[in-house]
Amino acid sequence: MSLQSLSTPSHSGGALVSKAGDSPAAPAWYLHVTVDGGVRWVRDPCAATAFPTLRDATRAAVRLPARLRAFGLPRGAELAVGSSH
Repeated sequence: MSLQSLSTPSHSGGALVSKAGDSPAAPAWYLHVTVDGGVRWVRDPCAATAFPTLRDATRAAVRLPARLRAFGLPRGAELAVGSSH
């Protein structure tokens, strides 16, 4: 599966690619794949590219540069991570 084939954001996908913010208190970033296959990071998980499975999201995350420390995240988990207890 190529990243370019995932360029349309979807709210029905099973997982997202995420990376931590610049500091522990900073909100997370989510991967958005553009129409031309490029990538950009967005704060809004609804604008992020949804991958069909967690496996696909993890596979896409490990193909990114290691310095980004990106990872696959099940859809819906971003709501739990962002909420306070």
